[in-house]
Amino acid sequence: MRFRLLGPLALADGPDTVVLQPSKPANLLAALLLHANSTVSAEYLQRAVWGEEQPATARAALQTCVLRLRRLFAKHGVTGTSIEAVPGGYRITAAPSTLDLLGFREQVRRAAGLDRDPDAELCALRDALSLWQGSLLANVRSDVLHRDEVPRLAEERLRAVERVCDLLLGLGRCGEALVDLWTATRVYPGHERFHEQLIEALYRTGRQSQALAEYRRVKGFLLEELGVDPSPSLRRLELSILRGEDLGSAGPAAPRVIRGETVLLSAADPAADLAAPSAAPVAAAAFAPSAAPGIGPVPAVPHFTGRAAEAAAMAARLTAPPAPGPEDHRPLTVLVSGAPGIGKSALAQHVARLVRDAFPAGQLLVRMTRTDGEPRTVDEVAAEVAAALGEPGAGRALLILDDVVDADQVRPLLAPAGPELAAVVTSRMGLGGLIATHGGWVQRLTAFTEAESHALLLAALGAERVEAEPRAAHRLAAVCGHFPAALRILTARLLTRPGLRLADAVDWLGGDPLARLTLTDSPDHSVTGLFDRALGRLDPRLSEAFARLAQGPPELLADRGPEDEGPVPEAVREQLADAGLLEDGPPGPYRIHDLLRAHVRRTARIRDRRTEKV
Repeated sequence: MRFRLLGPLALADGPDTVVLQPSKPANLLAALLLHANSTVSAEYLQRAVWGEEQPATARAALQTCVLRLRRLFAKHGVTGTSIEAVPGGYRITAAPSTLDLLGFREQVRRAAGLDRDPDAELCALRDALSLWQGSLLANVRSDVLHRDEVPRLAEERLRAVERVCDLLLGLGRCGEALVDLWTATRVYPGHERFHEQLIEALYRTGRQSQALAEYRRVKGFLLEELGVDPSPSLRRLELSILRGEDLGSAGPAAPRVIRGETVLLSAADPAADLAAPSAAPVAAAAFAPSAAPGIGPVPAVPHFTGRAAEAAAMAARLTAPPAPGPEDHRPLTVLVSGAPGIGKSALAQHVARLVRDAFPAGQLLVRMTRTDGEPRTVDEVAAEVAAALGEPGAGRALLILDDVVDADQVRPLLAPAGPELAAVVTSRMGLGGLIATHGGWVQRLTAFTEAESHALLLAALGAERVEAEPRAAHRLAAVCGHFPAALRILTARLLTRPGLRLADAVDWLGGDPLARLTLTDSPDHSVTGLFDRALGRLDPRLSEAFARLAQGPPELLADRGPEDEGPVPEAVREQLADAGLLEDGPPGPYRIHDLLRAHVRRTARIRDRRTEKV
């Protein structure tokens, strides 16, 4: 027996399908299946079944509804799936073979792993899309589900359709792509990417006048219905068509630049981390071919939350018009600094996506350290960036120089380069010398606020799970010290344990947070490993001074050290603060984050025990 969500809610047994009649049990079943294998709170189920205005007897009625649903299962011979009553709510178990939504997602994940074989990826995506059978949950009369869940599922399908059309264009099968695109643009008239793909397909198949007519049609729709102009990539595509330009190869290895963001369609050549860009549907990108492992497109950041003020300020700086006065040929530089694991790279990548329209020549992520943590040489990075940056004239480009070790590592990259280049530098170091010699603006990050931590838990774990245990969620964030890296690792672990109550997770994590804030299948992703790598970069004398400071209280006065240890000079404390290991400083006290202090103390105890044994 198989459940169907991607269309009318139904039960299927081989060729036989039973479409359920609209009812309260149907609402309940849909709500459970949409969150299969996870605990769904009783409060959420009540809203899904009865809406926001629930009867006074909703909790008792929910139990009756579950009983009716179990009887429905028995009537139709559903024996391999059960509805479990668990603390706080209910849970239904399913697998890709028994629920079409899970089957669709599994196929999409499999397709993503076939990006070096576009034909195989296309086939897998079409298999996934074949599971959609009509209007989504047409027989489910739940305003809550149609408001909160159906749009999210529809977006998953749209992303798959968009990728299918990208692959067809990349493989040169433009006529085949037109079949899907005519339908997609009419059903989703505000989805600009579908229109861009349709216009490109028309032009590539020799229908220039139709392509221009389609552009005028979508431009009129956007202005009249939404009051906005077409995207820069659509406008550049129109210009290319008006000029009769050759759009270049549509081969599967060609990346596309969409709203200033480099996106690889596929990679036929294993070495082509950044393949040569097509000349269309937009102006040529500024990034030439490169096989450098330290260079690549700016990726999306999953579940990015918090840092709203910082992100807005950085975006404003990067998109501000040039200041009047003598022309300055140095790139605009924004420095993001702070402790290891504080979220510098995530913020930089998130902001890059926010401002991508301002950088039509594209965006490039340059990793400044190797996988073992060793810094890459200045000459190596400079040569790779020079090779990756194309000829001037394509517009502004943005470099994300990630995990810079010292100022000398990036100065050659920020030499006078004209106004077409901007750079976001992330570093644990303060890099005051770089700002002094090259100018720029600094964004120093600290731990999350309570609200930001809670927002991250909501985004990663889902509202149902977090809102069912709000006090436990706040305690979890507190045990993590509101430290972004710790919260990310925690949520990853909790997502693999959907049945674990948050209150139980608090007790489990609080017993030994340093040992348990690690991913068992990826030991490199751990709070202790992160801190060890950061401390390993310190000069031994600084490391010794920091270990002494960690034995004292969290707040460290400038004129006093730990008891019986003597003062640690303020100059040393400033160096440690500059390395991202101490927060604030004069005129207020220095502080050590609780997790970092606990890690240093634990390391010292282990070292002392080993010394005693010797």
